[in-house]
Amino acid sequence: MSEPLLATHRLNAHYGDFQALFGVDVNVMPGEVIAIIGSNGAGKSTLMRSITGLLVNKPDMVTFRKKPIGTLRADQVAREGIAMVPEGRQLFQSLSVEENLIIGGQMGRKGPWNLEKVFDLFPILKERRAVPATALSGGQQQMVAIGRALMSNPELILFDEISLGLAPIIIKTIYDALPDIIGEGMSAVIVEQDIAKALSVATRVYCMQEGRISLEGRSDELSREQISAAYFGV
Repeated sequence: MSEPLLATHRLNAHYGDFQALFGVDVNVMPGEVIAIIGSNGAGKSTLMRSITGLLVNKPDMVTFRKKPIGTLRADQVAREGIAMVPEGRQLFQSLSVEENLIIGGQMGRKGPWNLEKVFDLFPILKERRAVPATALSGGQQQMVAIGRALMSNPELILFDEISLGLAPIIIKTIYDALPDIIGEGMSAVIVEQDIAKALSVATRVYCMQEGRISLEGRSDELSREQISAAYFGV
């Protein structure tokens, strides 16, 4: 059996004196898609921030290709091959669509993703390449955020609340694009409140509640009752 690409090991996380994660163990195998589900405040985004270096941990609480990365800065984590599509998109307001995408490519990592390939994935971005990114609709901004992450040619891409606040037709467009993204051999973590969407694309699912993993298993083996109990704590 191959080694995990990414693993957290009894991961704790704090905001000052407040503890947000309690001994979280998660792993992602090469080429695998996993889903992290849970209600607001469950700790999903804190987990993403811990993986990507936005929250500092002990070195071996997060490993990537068996290398401890828990104390690396966010830019160092990105150079290792981890990219995140953040909740709220966090685009550069003063820059165009194209300029936001180009920034994602400044890691200098080699791989299949470049500007034209992102435009092939989301043709509307090519049409609006010169428009300020924040002048786009919410769904189009999410496409820019995804494209910016892909431009770094990561081995692992994290989607934090990928469908939050988007219209159903836009959510469908983004989820329809996922096979083309992951088909390049990339691994992915999808953070979602929409359980059905998460289960539709993920091999395995972790459910979080109050900073802990309340359930873990294969998406096709967990029952709705098990997931609901873990999600809502009933």
